[in-house]
Amino acid sequence: MTPAEAPVRDLHALARRVATHPGTRGKAAIGLVSEVFGGADWLRGPGDDGAVVETGGGRVVACGEALWPPFVARDPWGAGFAAVLTNVNDVAAMGAEPLGIVNTVSASEGHARAALEGMRHACALFDVPVLGGHLTSHDGEPSISAFALGAVDQPLSVTRVAPGQGLVVAAALDGTMRPDFPFFPAFEQRGGRCAGDVRVLAALARRGAAVAAKDVSMAGLVGSLAMLLEWGTFGVEVDLDAVPTPAGVDLGDWLTCFPSFCFLLCVPPGREADAVGPFRARGLEAAVVGRIDETGRVRLRRGDEVADAFDLTREGVTRLTRDDR
Repeated sequence: MTPAEAPVRDLHALARRVATHPGTRGKAAIGLVSEVFGGADWLRGPGDDGAVVETGGGRVVACGEALWPPFVARDPWGAGFAAVLTNVNDVAAMGAEPLGIVNTVSASEGHARAALEGMRHACALFDVPVLGGHLTSHDGEPSISAFALGAVDQPLSVTRVAPGQGLVVAAALDGTMRPDFPFFPAFEQRGGRCAGDVRVLAALARRGAAVAAKDVSMAGLVGSLAMLLEWGTFGVEVDLDAVPTPAGVDLGDWLTCFPSFCFLLCVPPGREADAVGPFRARGLEAAVVGRIDETGRVRLRRGDEVADAFDLTREGVTRLTRDDR
């Protein structure tokens, strides 16, 4: 192998890693929703991180999350916190501001108490109340689900993605990788700033500085990006050198982890500075890392080398379908 070939092979290995990441592969199970309910307009679901609901007096975003049972059993406090965090991030990714959380907990008293304490801590950090819920006490396998409502003026939606838009990555990098789980929490370091952090996206949506967004979750950064683009079979070439990455964290680990605050935004041409500035003003990292195109391929670039991670013309991530193609 010549020195010139080494970075090519390394980049292709990284592309394979993000494409075959279990958190990404697991998203294929979502296709069951389309198999049962059929295709849908993704603005109302399925497809976006939440559903936009007309109320007569305005619009709200509704979303929900079921926590992985082994995680709940092993770390009920963390699962309770995550139940709020994931919903708040989903609301933010829709361009909405969180109004409240409703939860369901089925667990022993000890697990339920720890889960509720985790929820309480998260709600304090993100300035969102628990409006109510349901608690069942039992000694079997514990389970937690949570649901959120958000107020929205101008929704951010994958239906508004178009070629030529800038791709922005915004992230909180002042955290540390969890050693036992691919999770990068930055909320303790951010502290009271968390509430304002998640509300930046709604402000960008109102000003037209962003038209679509997705929070980076268990699918990792590149897998979540493929989910953002699969609605319209769009593509992008991601400049890995421009992606905000925490110091001391391996790039492959960062691209396949679940960060507590990391969002992908599609930005109209010429509005990139308007989208990046508000994040940087809060001490968050944000950068333009690519531009949306019509290739249907999600590619990774490092220097002069490029490798394909996803070809959405051949296979989607979620297998969701829609009626209005």
